[in-house]
Amino acid sequence: MLNKNMTLLFLTFIILSLGGCGIYSFSGASIPAEAKTINIAYFENKAALVEPSLGQILTDKLKNRFSSQTQLNITETGGDLQIVGIITEYKTDPLAIQPDQTAALNRLTITVEVNFVNVYDPSKDFKSSKITRYEDYPSSENFVDVQDALISVIAEALVDDIFNATVVNW
Repeated sequence: MLNKNMTLLFLTFIILSLGGCGIYSFSGASIPAEAKTINIAYFENKAALVEPSLGQILTDKLKNRFSSQTQLNITETGGDLQIVGIITEYKTDPLAIQPDQTAALNRLTITVEVNFVNVYDPSKDFKSSKITRYEDYPSSENFVDVQDALISVIAEALVDDIFNATVVNW
């Protein structure tokens, strides 16, 4: 009898413990329960210096983030949540000028402007939020040789910031 009660108590504990696992989100995303879809528009590149693949890279990485870390379905139009972004800056600048007037480091900077709409909670909407990320690289390296790696690192950081600003609310 005691063994049977202990088994029943143990099973109840396990079931309740596992039931709580589905509620917790490791991404920390806070999305209205009614929201089922998200539209992520292509990031148009309006920077003075244009890297042709950058808009597609940012758009794809952001879609992948929402696909992998939320239950939202990505839609091509409308959407309960909507993200529209443009690339406003893509530039490389010299840093750490040496006594001989040469730079020891260069910096690639990318800035995006993001608009976010939450159909179910308009208080979370924002417009023209500028997000800037950069990555430094040795001036001894040819920019063309390191550009793809730099873009990948910066794009991940921008996606983190956009994801956090839109659904994590940190």
